[in-house]
Amino acid sequence: MALTALNPATGEHLGTYPEHSQAGISRAVTRAQAAQKKWAGLSFNRRAAYLRALARELRQERDSLAALATAEMGKPISQARAEVEKCAVLCDYYAKHGAQLLAEERPAAAPPQARVVYEPLGIVLAIMPWNFPFWQVVRAAVPAVIGGNVMLLKHAPNVPGCALAIEKLFHRAGFPSGVLQVLLIGTAPVPGLIADNRIAGVTLTGSTAAGKAVAALAGAAMKPGVFELGGSDPAIVLADANLARAAEVCTQSRLLNSGQSCVCAKRFIVVRSVLREFEAQFVASMVARRVGSPTDAATDVGPLARSDLRDKLHEQVRQSVRRGARVLLGGGSIPGKGFFYQPTVLTSVRSGMAVYDEEVFGPVAAIIPVRDEAEAIRAANDSPFGLASTLFTRNRATARRLIPQIEAGCVFVNDMVRSSSELPFGGIKQSGYGRELGGWGARAFVNVKTVWEG
Repeated sequence: MALTALNPATGEHLGTYPEHSQAGISRAVTRAQAAQKKWAGLSFNRRAAYLRALARELRQERDSLAALATAEMGKPISQARAEVEKCAVLCDYYAKHGAQLLAEERPAAAPPQARVVYEPLGIVLAIMPWNFPFWQVVRAAVPAVIGGNVMLLKHAPNVPGCALAIEKLFHRAGFPSGVLQVLLIGTAPVPGLIADNRIAGVTLTGSTAAGKAVAALAGAAMKPGVFELGGSDPAIVLADANLARAAEVCTQSRLLNSGQSCVCAKRFIVVRSVLREFEAQFVASMVARRVGSPTDAATDVGPLARSDLRDKLHEQVRQSVRRGARVLLGGGSIPGKGFFYQPTVLTSVRSGMAVYDEEVFGPVAAIIPVRDEAEAIRAANDSPFGLASTLFTRNRATARRLIPQIEAGCVFVNDMVRSSSELPFGGIKQSGYGRELGGWGARAFVNVKTVWEG
């Protein structure tokens, strides 16, 4: 068996990569086990030095890495460059703060002879998606390795070149062999890996269906896990919102990565008193975005990553229109080479429509009219997902009153949702559990050990 990479903008065949055999997988696990014992014995300062070297490599190779992501999954090149830089920033953050985040503690009111220490668990299996082929991996790997763990990476099958590039980056940065290894495999070997006693934990970013399957395997094996899954993030526009600001931020959020992001705003919940004005400004802002070749720095929206993803997206649009949604913009594929889809705005969306009920992975926005803020909160929470959310209002008191009512892992007020090195990232409900980044990510795969010295 082999993994195949295709250029989603042109359909061009980029390469075929043989999958690891079962023997090759076993050797990789053995190498990881030996590497972890040595890696865990290094001081935080030594580990931090490797992370700083990794940041330098990322910045030095930024353009070539960005071009690789653009070729394999269609990310607009300017966004791909920003993704690589974000990875370097994360390395710098954990190099600087990792020792402090994982320093031993003496809890308040604890006996003087007691302390808490954070020790690595061992080998972490990372199952990562294609949409942010560098950031998702680095976001999982760097907090794990600063804590003394090592990682086996099963990347998405359509970005094998990106996966191998990450492994090469670790090698060029001088990391000991085995700290991060790529497994070029499909899904079949995953249950065996999770069941392997040498694997200590699992982290997955991907669909809710994939997360449930892997979480069940991890639970059966009593392995800890972090799962960042799907989202159908609401953006609530209240009557007192700055509509120009709201329309611009909503457009930027919905079209990020050509709409292929878990934390893109997807459902736009708008109070009826400002509905028509918001629709007009939102559509105008969407129209102003440039669709084109992802290799062009002026492009805002590139292709979807695979043809099946475009087919699914179009079926979600068609089903919603059949059930009463109105098309304000777009609504179909773009003819020609590649897997392009028109930036699309649907309105009069309600429960029972695919674009309301499901995660929509592509440049399609669903506007949901509501009477007032109470109905807006109900609509925002009327979802199996709970990853992120946005609230637009000029009134800070209103925002502070409503924030606790929104069921999500984060709430951004008058701004676009984004992850940041120092802040926890993750969701609730069907959007997963566990947190990445900051101290929360550093402690995701450690043994929180109580030590009592009498």
